[in-house]
Amino acid sequence: MFKFDLFSNIPPIGHLYFFYGLAFFLLGLFIVFKETKTSDLKLASHLWLLAWFGFTHGVHEWLDLYLLLQGRYIPAHEMFWVKLITLFTVFLSFLFLLLFGMALISSTGNNRKGWLKSAPVILFSFWVIYLWNTEFSTAAQFFKKADIMVRNTFGFAGGLLTAYGLTAYSHRVKGLSLFVSKRLFYAGITFLLYSVFAGLLPSRSALPYLGIPVEVLRGISAVMIAYFIIKALNIFDIETKRKLEQQLKRLAQYEKLASLGQLAAGVAHEINNPLTNVSLNLQMLKNTLGGINNSEIARRVDSIEKNVDKVSAITKELLQFSRNTESELRPININRVIEGALTLLQYKFKDIIVHKTLSDIPNVMGDAVRLEQVFINILDNSIQAMTDGGDVCIESSYADGWAKIKIADSGMGIPQENLSKVFDPFFSTKDIGAGTGLGLSICYGIITQHNGDINIESMEGEGTIVNISLPIADGKDENGLII
Repeated sequence: MFKFDLFSNIPPIGHLYFFYGLAFFLLGLFIVFKETKTSDLKLASHLWLLAWFGFTHGVHEWLDLYLLLQGRYIPAHEMFWVKLITLFTVFLSFLFLLLFGMALISSTGNNRKGWLKSAPVILFSFWVIYLWNTEFSTAAQFFKKADIMVRNTFGFAGGLLTAYGLTAYSHRVKGLSLFVSKRLFYAGITFLLYSVFAGLLPSRSALPYLGIPVEVLRGISAVMIAYFIIKALNIFDIETKRKLEQQLKRLAQYEKLASLGQLAAGVAHEINNPLTNVSLNLQMLKNTLGGINNSEIARRVDSIEKNVDKVSAITKELLQFSRNTESELRPININRVIEGALTLLQYKFKDIIVHKTLSDIPNVMGDAVRLEQVFINILDNSIQAMTDGGDVCIESSYADGWAKIKIADSGMGIPQENLSKVFDPFFSTKDIGAGTGLGLSICYGIITQHNGDINIESMEGEGTIVNISLPIADGKDENGLII
């Protein structure tokens, strides 16, 4: 009775091809089944290219294994098509790898050279010209040369660009997860080695001086790449967990603001009644004393009036904080709102240099008056944090359906122990009497009503960065008309 043992009927080199292909095929499967649709990470939109590299390269290695085991039994007319398909799969796999590397580099903001976009065309032209000018006596010789040139061009360049893209991207996700950052960096280093083993060293050769078959090195690299990338895919679970924590934090903040808002409204109304009476009697007193020439009395009356005005301003802020009325949102140009806030605060920018980088972005859904108040509060905080002058940088940009506004100052910064409290009502790092601690709470409430997001990054002594995200208006102009 005939018995077939997979591992005894395949030579050792065949095992390498099998597991080499399996490693990349599993990489593709893990990427496909990883939930990335809700992710805001740019890596998520490029991973499909790496998945297709894994699938096609895995199939290519198994086709090589098929030729190794059954090549002697395949008729000549069928062999041509098998080798053509094998060549096509290796070409397609390295093309996907090249495109993934290019996309990843572009997402990190390092793609400043236009020639990089034309890399596939340049490499393909070089590959075709080389084959066109080379004489082949047999079809087998053509396929061998074509395979080598695919590896030397698309394989080496794709591995190199992917290695650079992964290492560069690893630095961008350090804040989200140091563990994932390291795995992406290790994957980049392994891709660098793979670009040499699979791109420059021909198949069925050995490493100079060491005599190690190149297939062994490729197989080890494939397993390490799959391992590090699969481990790095945990970044999407971490991101989801972080989003959930932020939503819970916002819910708690909203409930806190709602209860404190009711309290603030009651307090403000109770203060306003006697305050109105004090203000009215103060004006009558000033009119009565108008004919008396006494500088001391005049100074004291002016002091009383200033303090009454200050209390009045505080009660107005309390009332504004307590409002739960929804703003009327309509499409607006956020850059004009920022310009308006800067104009109103122009007189305060004495020793402060303002740097503006306002990009052309779509309209956002918002209330211009309330959003202007947000920018005024944030900029006013920046001004107060730079008593000896400094720089304020304001940037606006557009990405994935969101308008992004970034306001950075070179002020004194916020201690880490206070950073989590900056949006809490009545919390303030200013001197007693210098602020109510409601400014950022009001900003938080306004941005939340706009279905947006606001967060603050700061280090004591190194300045503060405020990031605001607002949803764009889908296909509408500033008058609310469909465009």
